[in-house]
Amino acid sequence: MQKQNLLKNIDYSNLPEHVAIIMDGNRRWAKKNGIPAIMGHRKGVESVKNIVRVANNIGIKVLTIYAFSTENWNRSKFEVNALMFLLKKVLRKYTAELKEKGIRLMVSGRINDMPSGIGKEIAESVEKLKDGKKLILNIALNYGGRQEIVDAVNRIIKSGIKRINLSSFNKFLYTFPLPDPDLLIRTSGELRISNFLLWQTAYSEFYVTDVFWPDFGEKEFADAIAEYQKRDRRFGKK
Repeated sequence: MQKQNLLKNIDYSNLPEHVAIIMDGNRRWAKKNGIPAIMGHRKGVESVKNIVRVANNIGIKVLTIYAFSTENWNRSKFEVNALMFLLKKVLRKYTAELKEKGIRLMVSGRINDMPSGIGKEIAESVEKLKDGKKLILNIALNYGGRQEIVDAVNRIIKSGIKRINLSSFNKFLYTFPLPDPDLLIRTSGELRISNFLLWQTAYSEFYVTDVFWPDFGEKEFADAIAEYQKRDRRFGKK
């Protein structure tokens, strides 16, 4: 499928290099449809696959998705266990498809604090996909922006470095060496950043849609990119 048939209303010479997404609304989508919350998460996985496919096909370099925050552990034990089971299942089944498409996997967050089975599955998938040359799919998992900054500071202290600047600080973040997001998309209409990429989104363009994540598809992604391309990015210079 050619690029122009995927997203007709965007300028392919002005694509965001890095798109980050707060995938919100799975549970509300499930409630609206009268089904269990886990079914919303499963439908949300299909949206992830769809957006990864589109982003890869049109030439986005990095796609970061907010999959599980450090605060999500406060949800019910049943839901957390169901999410971990779903994550493990998806990693096992989806890795081969990602490899075929030339996609490299990166995971940002406190991965060492994840259940051992999940950590092992992540490490195996990352290793299998390390040679991908197209899209980098970065999954923010057990991720918190404030925790990331605190962890970075503690790593700097441990390293013995006495003086730091903006560039050198970046090297201690979970997301290094990725560029900062050009575009941050949030679904479900919530107007907050939810402790996501607090350092990295200093000059990102924000796009919020009322669409719940399970209903977010190619058209909605195109709308977000088209809106991004209307923005005048000044980075404080004007």
